[in-house]
Amino acid sequence: MDSDVDGARPVGSPAAGVVHSLSERHETLATVESLTGGLLAASIVEIAGVSGIYRGGLVVYATELKSQLAGVPEDLLADRGPVDPDVAAALAEGGRHRCGADWGLATTGVAGPEPQDGKPVGLVYVAVAGPSGTHIRQLDLDGGRDHIRSAAVVEALRLLAARIHETAAAGAEEADTPAAGADDGRADAAGAGRR
Repeated sequence: MDSDVDGARPVGSPAAGVVHSLSERHETLATVESLTGGLLAASIVEIAGVSGIYRGGLVVYATELKSQLAGVPEDLLADRGPVDPDVAAALAEGGRHRCGADWGLATTGVAGPEPQDGKPVGLVYVAVAGPSGTHIRQLDLDGGRDHIRSAAVVEALRLLAARIHETAAAGAEEADTPAAGADDGRADAAGAGRR
């Protein structure tokens, strides 16, 4: 199992939790990866029953493929390079759109051993695009290349799990709040059996 940002091994499988939550909600997922090079997709497809939720993924290691395959604007890549929060967001949104998924999950960063385009080793952005918008998390990771890549996977899955949970909680709140002028159902409760 992969380790997280602190080097600790998470209790349970972050991928299993995400797959289970999406399955319960009948929602789908796509991934777009740069520095993790397919590791994120591999961790997801290890879970039994994943075929019901996982649409597919893109590995866009080369900068130009981020634009050609994932739809990241070329001018954004030219201005800021591939390791950027807005690029991470565009990767997640592009994967969601191109794979026809409810959720898109993306990783981009510098795994090392050398800095890239002035960005330090361990600078990683993970992003999730979903029904309630796009969210990005910056990670500043220590350790070797393997740890940086595995921690990026764990943290991407944690970000997705948090967004799924927040979206579910917001949906439950809306369901519990009667619309303006709507009957809360109590008046019909007594007569419900007479129909």
